[in-house]
Amino acid sequence: MAAGRPACAMMRCLLPDRMNDLQLPLHGGRRARNFDLIVFDWDGTLMDSTALIVRSIQAAAHDLGLEPPADAAAREVIGLGLEQALARALPVLTPDRYGMMAERYRHHYLTHDRQLALFAGTETLIRTLADAGHMLAVATGKSRAGLERGLEVSGLGAVFHGTRCADECFSKPHPQMLEELMDEFGVVPEATLMIGDTAHDLQMARNAGVAAVAISHGAHPREALLTHHPLYCAHSIEDLGSWLRKHA
Repeated sequence: MAAGRPACAMMRCLLPDRMNDLQLPLHGGRRARNFDLIVFDWDGTLMDSTALIVRSIQAAAHDLGLEPPADAAAREVIGLGLEQALARALPVLTPDRYGMMAERYRHHYLTHDRQLALFAGTETLIRTLADAGHMLAVATGKSRAGLERGLEVSGLGAVFHGTRCADECFSKPHPQMLEELMDEFGVVPEATLMIGDTAHDLQMARNAGVAAVAISHGAHPREALLTHHPLYCAHSIEDLGSWLRKHA
């Protein structure tokens, strides 16, 4: 586990209406970067997978003879580690059945996951950021095997400089994933940006002392995301790209 950082040294106090203050001078005809490391969530942020995750949780509950959670309850837990997500979505599930529930979830999800696609414009955005010199990473509630499968299907595996998954770190909103990525690349919290579609992503960013941007086309609604005061809440990849071109 990555070494902790004092909270007072980590916290970033920039508000959305202060973002113009972040404009840095041009060097060699190009604007200096505000964020050296940009970390993305995967499901619901880059990959359009929210509906399949919800259906898979519900189908797994049905397999175990449990009342499936409503769509909203299933969406709320997306982004957490699998066992944490299943336990929260199904409070009646006893710990001795977590393994069986997880197995049934994976069965339903993996049956259809190769039909998933990135949100429109995602590949162009990621490659543009990489070409601009940003270090790019993924911090996800998926397992390592699940993320590797997603990176292979998407064709983006070679573009990301680093990744962290919930089966090798504490689940979001614990800051370990971000702390380890910052340590790996030698980037300070002030030069790191987290982008995600859930409150869990935004809480993790705050716990790690890094700035965060939300995107509302995934699991959690815009109103819920705004309560965590992200620097910006994009409604699409295109909107996100426009903000990053101005501020990242």
